[in-house]
Amino acid sequence: MSQVKENNTVKVNYTGKLSDGQVFDSSEGKEPIEFTLGQGRLIPGFEKGLIDMELNEKKTITIPKEEAYGDVNKDLIQEVKKSELPQEMAPEVGMGLVSKSPDGQEMNLVVVEVREETIVIDGNHPLAGKELIFDLEVLEIKDTELIK
Repeated sequence: MSQVKENNTVKVNYTGKLSDGQVFDSSEGKEPIEFTLGQGRLIPGFEKGLIDMELNEKKTITIPKEEAYGDVNKDLIQEVKKSELPQEMAPEVGMGLVSKSPDGQEMNLVVVEVREETIVIDGNHPLAGKELIFDLEVLEIKDTELIK
């Protein structure tokens, strides 16, 4: 029976949950995710959990934060004066913002606190600092060496 190996292209159904059981992402009701292992498109722990799985196998993996989105980087949490925001903006906790660096790179931010004169924004990935649990099912395994 074929097993998932490095550089294989796989099709996978998945459900991602937090340790409290809250689902943060799932392929349920959508197309399964298809990707080639080793290209760095997905978090390392997700790819590592698929290695040696067999076709049609289902399993649950737990990914430590170090193999997911890492620790929360306190340098990415900053206080900004409301006067620096567009005048028409009414910031609310949970609101998403996009900031552009001088070199044109975009960074997604979330408002985590609204104070009288300032807001606190967080540029960390929403799942940073969290252990992740994934239910996986391998639907297809393609050996990319044979395709070339």
